[in-house]
Amino acid sequence: MEFTVKGCRIFSKAGNRFVTGDLSVREGAISAEAAGAPVFEFDGCYLMPGFVDVHVHLREPGFSYKETIASGTGAAARGGFTTVCPMPNLDPVPDSAETLEAQLFLIRRDAVVRVVPYGAITRGEKGERLSDLAAMAPYVCGFSDDGKGVQSAALMKEAMLRAKSLGRIIAAHCEDNSLLNGGCIHDGEYARCHGYAGISSASEWRAVERDLRLVEETGCAYHVCHVSTKESVALIRAAKRQGLDVTCETAPHYLALDDSMLEEDGRFKMNPPIRSRSDREALIGGLLDGTVDMIATDHAPHSAEEKSRGLKGSLMGVVGLETAFPVLYTELVKTNVLPLERLVALMSANPARRFGFRSGLDEGMPADFTVFDLNSEYAVDPDDFLSRGRATPFDGKRVFGECLMTVCGGRIVWRKRGEPA
Repeated sequence: MEFTVKGCRIFSKAGNRFVTGDLSVREGAISAEAAGAPVFEFDGCYLMPGFVDVHVHLREPGFSYKETIASGTGAAARGGFTTVCPMPNLDPVPDSAETLEAQLFLIRRDAVVRVVPYGAITRGEKGERLSDLAAMAPYVCGFSDDGKGVQSAALMKEAMLRAKSLGRIIAAHCEDNSLLNGGCIHDGEYARCHGYAGISSASEWRAVERDLRLVEETGCAYHVCHVSTKESVALIRAAKRQGLDVTCETAPHYLALDDSMLEEDGRFKMNPPIRSRSDREALIGGLLDGTVDMIATDHAPHSAEEKSRGLKGSLMGVVGLETAFPVLYTELVKTNVLPLERLVALMSANPARRFGFRSGLDEGMPADFTVFDLNSEYAVDPDDFLSRGRATPFDGKRVFGECLMTVCGGRIVWRKRGEPA
């Protein structure tokens, strides 16, 4: 497929800025020209490298009533994402070559964007013995037991050493089960005022602290998933200063919300929970000083019934692929907290670099990009989502930034409107 996009402000990695120009696609790659090819006019819009989300849940195989590879990657394309990395809490859990193949088959058949999964750290994500990491290593972006923290320090150390020998990242869900105390939301003011058992910050940062000691011992490439607490940010900052091979992510809901904004609705329930204002401020500070390397959605769809039981009874998880960029652009860029170029790096170049994906708009690179109209203002409407999940804390929020086109590998995988000239 050949075509040219004209009139956009195009992100230039070399100058870390946007420049007005044209971009052509030929044979799946960025090209200097595509003479005679169809032309798409996007005057005044912004063309950016395709976003990379290293933390999503696509729910297949095993839970297709929540989401499918087709619906989840469709939502990703609409959100501007061209590469996504699904977590392994599936049925079967991808913990061997055979169980991983069940997922890879569906990806090959149904995905509309690039999908590179994780393999599970432990068999069945049960935290008892290691998965067949070597058999899965050529096909996965890393190893994770997301949804469950590996409680055994000895087993985690063994996993780190094995992952290091295979050249793969350990992406850790950091949660100390002994400190959860049956909580359903953050152990803060809202929980105390409404009589809820709270999830302590220590349940996260104590696990981060333990794993960082193990990273120091093993030299493993280590990534902390969905960081939510100020203590975790401080620990990761210190580890980086020490020279450890550590990165981390946070999610849009931790940057845009704090527990003073909670409502009695399951769309505000996720794990880790939305935390305090000081935690939110620390996360933003981490973005600014480079401690927090990237933003991932932790897109976690559930059925309407599973999210209808309030804060206490609903399952944990919210969707985010279709709202991530507009929410972050509205909350962080339009308020002058972050420059747009920094947000682009946090959502594309940084995760791509860490997980070994190609990213950029240079000639010859894979044609993975997205076009946004940053002046388009609208209210988030979950009924309009392509994802099967509808639970979002941003329901009804007015945001700026509408995705008009997403191209993955030279194929148009999402287009809002407009025919080529």
